[in-house]
Amino acid sequence: MAQALLTIDLDAITANWRALAAASGTAEAGAVVKANCYGLGADKVAPALFSAGARRFFVAEAAEGTRLRRAIGDAAEIFVFTGHMHGDAGMIAEARLIPLLNSAEQARRHLESLPDAPFGVQLDTGMNRLGMEEAEWRDMAPVLLPRAPRLLMSHLACADEPDHPMNPAQLANFRRMTDGTGVTRSLSATGGILLGRDYHFDVTRPGIGLYGGAPFAEAAPVVRLSLPVVQIRDVAPGETVGYGNRWTASRPSRIVTLSSGYADGLIRAMSGRARVFAGDTACPLVGRVSMDLMAADVTNLGHAPESLDILGPGQGVDALADAAGTIGYEILTALGARYARRYKGAAG
Repeated sequence: MAQALLTIDLDAITANWRALAAASGTAEAGAVVKANCYGLGADKVAPALFSAGARRFFVAEAAEGTRLRRAIGDAAEIFVFTGHMHGDAGMIAEARLIPLLNSAEQARRHLESLPDAPFGVQLDTGMNRLGMEEAEWRDMAPVLLPRAPRLLMSHLACADEPDHPMNPAQLANFRRMTDGTGVTRSLSATGGILLGRDYHFDVTRPGIGLYGGAPFAEAAPVVRLSLPVVQIRDVAPGETVGYGNRWTASRPSRIVTLSSGYADGLIRAMSGRARVFAGDTACPLVGRVSMDLMAADVTNLGHAPESLDILGPGQGVDALADAAGTIGYEILTALGARYARRYKGAAG
């Protein structure tokens, strides 16, 4: 294998969507496909989700929405979290996007430039990130509600911590701001779905759970990343490996050099902390992760491997993230452009 291979299981993604759709009860499950489907390729993943039944898709910005429209066709709604930004009117109109208006300024921009185009509204229920705060919404609701927004939504700040007091506080705020409007409502992404029916409302927005990440513990694993072995060497006790002499052999060791590094999204913080796998056998990374290469100790393996998995059955995205001191989202979205990508399953 000359190139690191990233295998993406489309059947696992659609199985995760179906599971989260079932967990959403009577609410309709959409799909969050921003950041190129969390780095896994919207041109392949989004059509698979559409084939599985998803009809409401969520992206971060209008440019993502235009690319997504080409990938999934005309039969789905595409919502834009950042709303109607300066210069977006052409893309919104051409790709038939639905901006989630975040402020009175965005509302005026949308109504002036595209008065007949659909929109939704994002409300800030306590996260202080995006959306109209309650006073602003009170002022704008008489203007916007008669125009039949497609969605009223907010976002939970602490949904991955089920007992966090922020969850019921935001739920109460959302209800106070939206009860009686008669508009379709959405509060929950993956973590909120798992909080239970009180958080589901009309539409849920599964995201990280689709791609195999926490807090959806029952998620089917989605990705496998196999790194080719470039070179194998025997290292004597007292010899060092990699930049800065950060690892010193304490015994006669067999060390492999693997083709991938922080330029490929395998961040330097993994150095000396993460593992790679040959089947079920873990092999520790040694020395520093560099731009294009990293090293692993295969002394206990008993054979010379042609490749080792850094993501796969032995180590999922969250386990690798824990070793690197980050979160699974960052691992997925950082996966680099140099990998050969293979899709298996539906549309693969």
